[in-house]
Amino acid sequence: MTNPLRVLTLDDLRRRTSMKWRTYPEDVLPLWVAEMDVPLAEPVVRAVAEAMERGDTGYAAGTGYAEALAAFAGKRWGWDGLAVDRTAIVPDVMLGVVEMLRLVTGPGDPVIVNPPVYPPFFAFVTHLDRRIVEAPLGPDLRLDLAALEDAFRRAVGGGGRAAYLLCSPHNPTGTVHTAGELAAVARLAERYGVRVVADEIHAPLVTGGARFVPYLSVPGAERGLSLMSASKGWNLAGLKAALAVAGPGAAADLARLPEEVGDGPSHVGVLAHTAALRDGTAWLDALLAGLDENRRLLTRLLAERLPGIVHRAGEATYLAWLDCRALGLGDDPAEVFLRRGRVALSPGPDFGTGGAGHVRLNLATTPEVLTEAVRRMAAAVS
Repeated sequence: MTNPLRVLTLDDLRRRTSMKWRTYPEDVLPLWVAEMDVPLAEPVVRAVAEAMERGDTGYAAGTGYAEALAAFAGKRWGWDGLAVDRTAIVPDVMLGVVEMLRLVTGPGDPVIVNPPVYPPFFAFVTHLDRRIVEAPLGPDLRLDLAALEDAFRRAVGGGGRAAYLLCSPHNPTGTVHTAGELAAVARLAERYGVRVVADEIHAPLVTGGARFVPYLSVPGAERGLSLMSASKGWNLAGLKAALAVAGPGAAADLARLPEEVGDGPSHVGVLAHTAALRDGTAWLDALLAGLDENRRLLTRLLAERLPGIVHRAGEATYLAWLDCRALGLGDDPAEVFLRRGRVALSPGPDFGTGGAGHVRLNLATTPEVLTEAVRRMAAAVS
């Protein structure tokens, strides 16, 4: 199958009207927000087109999405523990995270996160009237279990309930947590009475050399809650739909989810995500091969043009976390690359502790755009 990252031209992409292509002027190359520069998988296009032809644009219903995800999880990750009767459709992953946190914590309760981490974690948690407690990643950009235990201890020290918002795979670093790390998380969570809510939206986007382990599949994770979606893997952010999945010990919590939450997802979105999971795996495999090519290309380009940038290629996602501190561009190198180089990247400080002096680059674009972006970034600091 054709590499989806080699299909569209820059002119094709500039005709798009989504956030990625409309936030900045036309002379800016946008490598920031998590949208991919790909055509949609044909099974997704077909499912949406057929829904339009039927006029099938009502409210979401049924368990087809959950059944497709369960089958995908079994084939892709060797996990047969995703029980359809312990799932619920939610509008998207982050709104699902909010609803899960609402089920297991109360106003003012602490929520532990691992910065540098996806910026909406901070915004959504604080908007929910919960309190952020940080357990930063270690210098190797992996979970620091000692820091996590300290954060758990502090979070429960004042009484009340606490939750841990786990990003798996991790955004922005592309880190894939191992089965051992996740089992250690589960042991700590049980020891301290902390409820784990896992954002696993990037789970389909794991390289061939790594293995994604669903949090709910590890020993001791029975009281966990997970949010999954086809959104990132198949570029469906504009077709809103996600699934909340409960471990056996969290089924009663999920059963308390207000009925009106299920009115939020798009029915057409559900159909699109279901088609992606059920029939879009060949397209996904072609994408993953293309992303691997782009990771290697980015590594080579940075070594040649910007050797001062430290980059550890991630094992998942299509995001690259670039340490630009040696370039002397201050806390927000993205501002410099935008102003001088006309390349839009995500500012590192937005990701919390450990983000200063960094940028996040979206490499899910054509090799030509990626090459031009690095050329511009190098020119901006020369």
